[in-house]
Amino acid sequence: MAKAAILEQVGGLTIGEVELADPAPHEVLIDTKACGLCHSDLHFIDGAYPHPLPAIPGHEAAGVVRAVGSEVKTVKPGDHVVSCLSAFCGHCEFCVTGRMALCMGADTRRDQTAPPRITRNGGETVAQMLNLSAFAEQMLIHEHACVAIDKDMPLDRAAVIGCAVTTGAGAIFNACSVVPGESIAVVGCGGVGLAAINAAKITGAGKVIAIDPLPEKRALAETLGATHTIDAMADDAVEQVMKITGGGVHHAIEAVGRQASADLCVKILRRGGTATILGMMPLDCKVGLGAMDLLSGKKLQGAIMGMNHFPVDLPRLVDFYMRGLLDLDTIIAERIPLEKINEGFEKMKQGTSARSVIVFD
Repeated sequence: MAKAAILEQVGGLTIGEVELADPAPHEVLIDTKACGLCHSDLHFIDGAYPHPLPAIPGHEAAGVVRAVGSEVKTVKPGDHVVSCLSAFCGHCEFCVTGRMALCMGADTRRDQTAPPRITRNGGETVAQMLNLSAFAEQMLIHEHACVAIDKDMPLDRAAVIGCAVTTGAGAIFNACSVVPGESIAVVGCGGVGLAAINAAKITGAGKVIAIDPLPEKRALAETLGATHTIDAMADDAVEQVMKITGGGVHHAIEAVGRQASADLCVKILRRGGTATILGMMPLDCKVGLGAMDLLSGKKLQGAIMGMNHFPVDLPRLVDFYMRGLLDLDTIIAERIPLEKINEGFEKMKQGTSARSVIVFD
C-alpha cells in the first residue's frame, strides 16, 4: 500500500491509501522522493480541465527505482530518476521525426483489458493522471516516462526539472532555438517562467525581460537572470518593452495560461518575432495574429512541455545544475509533507512565491 493525495471530486485532495500493480514488461515501480506542485495540477483539481475520477494528480517528480518489468532496458533498481508526463512510444510519426513531446503514446498506457495500474479498497480503479500520478509514495509508470540521472543530484531539486524546468528551459532551447544576443520577454514568473528566464541567461540571450504583476516574482526573475522587469498591469507595458528593445522582442514566452498574457506576447513582438504559448489556457481561449502581424512575419506557436527530448534534455539540465549554471534553489520556495498539499495549492493561488515541493520520507 502507498499513501497518496487523491482527487475524489473537484475542489480538493484527500489523503488515502492505494495499491499499485506489479510492473508489466515495460513498466517501472518508483519510490517517489519529491514532487513539485504545478499549476497544471490545479487546473484538474479545480475542474477547469476534465479528468476521470477518482484520480491521483502530480507529475513533477523524482525518485528511486524499486523494481522493473521484464523488458525494461533504460533503468534498473536503485537508479535515481526524474519522471516526465510526455511519455513517448518511440515509433510513431512524432517520435521518429524528433517531436517526442507530441507522442500520443497509446502503448505507454495499460490496455483497457489489462488490470489497472492503481487501485484501492480491494479493486476500485484509481485513474492515473498524465501517465504518472506522482502525489503518492510510489509511482508505477512506463519506462519511457522516466530517465536515470546522476545520483549526486539532490532529488528535491531534480523533481522541478520534470515539468517546470523542462517546459520553461525547453521553450528556450528547443521550441525557440534562441540565438545568443536575441531579446526575450517572459510573461508570468512562476516556476515555468523563471526556468525560461534562467535558460535565456544560459543560452546567452541579450535583453531578458520579465513581465509579472507581483514585485516578489519580478525580484526572483532578476536573481535568475532577467535584465529588465515590467509590471504586467502597467498601462504602458507594451511601450516599455518597445523602448527597452528598440522595436520589440525576438521571442515572447507566455508562462501563465491567460488570454491577456498571450495577447500581450503577440503585441510585444518585433517584426519576424515568435510568440510561444506554454501555459494551459482556459479551454475556450483563442490567441491570434492580426493582418499586420502576419504581414510583418510574426509567428505564434504552442510548445507542449517545451517540445522536450527529455531522455537527452533532463541529464543535461541536471549537469547544468551541478555546474552552477541552472539555479533550482531559487525556484523552490518551500518543502512540505504530503499532508500539507492542499495548503500548498492555496499558497499557489495567492501567487506570491515560486515552487512548493512535497518531500517524501
